[in-house]
Amino acid sequence: MKTSFSTRRALAAASLSFIGSSIHAAETGRKLGVALVGLGSLSTNQIAPALQKTKFCRLAGIVTGSPTKAAKWKARYNLPDKNIYNYETMEQMADNPDIDIVYVVTPNALHAEHTIKVAKAGKHVLCEKPMEVSSEKCQQMIDACKKAGRQLAIGYRLHFEPNNLECIRLAREKVFGDLKSIEADFGFRIGDPKQWRLNHALAGGGPLMDVGIYALQATRYITGEEPVEVTAVETKTDPVKFKEVEETIAWQLKFPSGIVATSTSTYNFNGMARYQAVAENGWFELAPAYGYDGIQGRRSDGKLINLESGDQFAAEMDNFAECILNNQPTRVPGEEGLRDVKIIMAIYEAAKTGNRVKLA
Repeated sequence: MKTSFSTRRALAAASLSFIGSSIHAAETGRKLGVALVGLGSLSTNQIAPALQKTKFCRLAGIVTGSPTKAAKWKARYNLPDKNIYNYETMEQMADNPDIDIVYVVTPNALHAEHTIKVAKAGKHVLCEKPMEVSSEKCQQMIDACKKAGRQLAIGYRLHFEPNNLECIRLAREKVFGDLKSIEADFGFRIGDPKQWRLNHALAGGGPLMDVGIYALQATRYITGEEPVEVTAVETKTDPVKFKEVEETIAWQLKFPSGIVATSTSTYNFNGMARYQAVAENGWFELAPAYGYDGIQGRRSDGKLINLESGDQFAAEMDNFAECILNNQPTRVPGEEGLRDVKIIMAIYEAAKTGNRVKLA
């Protein structure tokens, strides 16, 4: 019997549900205010620009430890002083009706701390992936938001990306028959050896936590199942640069129906950003599969998969705003992030011990 996947129904009907809820949200005429916590490259280059395109939310505030960044963002986005916070004052957002949602975009190991502060301030939380560096911290985040009566969503932008949604449709409708196997890989050659992504205390791990999670997600949303066991192996050619985190890691997941997924993630070389699903009577793939744009693929029957992606961050944030406005659950809740982190921890355990690890 196939294990339930927390988002399978929503993903399978993504286009219809999005259109219907958009009409409902549009009728309210209200845009929700979003504050960004952490003003690194992702916030600067992707999220803030996306907020200029959203229909149901707007950039309303920031949280940063840098006075220089605060001044630049204030001028660029015309933010009032009362909506600019630092990490010591962010809980004061409780008294600010301009802010409805807080998007946490800080290093992985700070997600729980910041999410819990936001929940205590009575705001909804959208948190970047990976959700945190341990399942215990993930659960703390879920509990804090539930206690506050606020929604928690994880930044799985590809759940709103048309080409990935099309691949989910091909799998659900069994266009090529029952799925048999999946290969999903994502990696790149990382630069600056002093960046936080190579610091285990902040990152919680290396490429698996950073980009391998996209490949892991793909195997879960394509199969619509939860894996039941994992094997893994790690390799390291530069023990100095990768002293604290893995350099390259490969893993294999077994799913209840018998589907096997094989994946690799690395910080050592470029050229891996794809997945291919093989079924009884054919296959389909995306290559590249996970980028901010340029996602495309093909099918074994010669047809192309090449839908317009749009701005994935805008779609992600608009969907969360709609969920709040319409009092509906998000398709990417904290429980989804928790599940990924549990599997990631099992992959690390399998790589460390060399044993097959069972998943609950």
